[in-house]
Parts: sequence; structure tokens; C-alpha cells
Amino acid sequence: MVRSMAPKPLIFPMANPVPEIGYYEALEAGAFIVGTGSSAFPNQINNVLVFPGLFRGALDARARTVNREMLLAAARALQGCIGEDELSKEHIIPFAWDKSAHKAVAEAVRQAAIDSGVSKLYSK
Repeated sequence: MVRSMAPKPLIFPMANPVPEIGYYEALEAGAFIVGTGSSAFPNQINNVLVFPGLFRGALDARARTVNREMLLAAARALQGCIGEDELSKEHIIPFAWDKSAHKAVAEAVRQAAIDSGVSKLYSK
């Protein structure tokens, strides 16, 4: 299946404990970048990277709900946690326990809650 994809496919088999395709199997089949839910391989994509900051930001803003704007802010904050000079095929996302990523996500989510009007502290 990977071989039939567009050139330089990005493969993210996320099922645990047994992913849809193995890390090395995906690379051998032609994947350009592979990210998995496992800490045993590069590019671990794990919700532990987002949840601490997402909840901290929502709580700090006293948000009534978590909305799309807050989720997008979290994603953009993660994107900003890796500099161009750090990016590689094996490093497309911050490490799961990167506390600076948690802080960046929290700040971005808090501000998005305020800006989107769901903060009880800073209602428009």
C-alpha cells in the first residue's frame, strides 16, 4: 500500500499496542517519514505532548469549553517548538516529555480561549 502512495509519503501508524504497519516495515516500503505512538521509535506522536498544556491553558483561562480555536492554537504552538535547524526525518515533533512544549501549548491555548470569548475571566 505504501508503494502506491504519492512520492515521499508520510506514514503515521498510531494503533497500540500493534500498529497498522511497523516503523521499519513502513520505511522499507518507501515511507519518507514515519511517526508512531511508540516511544521505541523516532517521531513518537503521543497525546501526552498536548494534554498537559491544553488543560493548563483551559484552566488558567477558566474556559467554559475547549473549542476549535484552542485546539488549533495547541497545534500551532507545537509547530513552533522545533526550529528549522532541528527538523529532520527523525524529528518532526517535540519529544513527548518536552516541558517547554507543554508551556508553549498552555500559553497559546489560554490566549485562544480569551480571544475566542470562552474565558470566564476575560469575557468580551
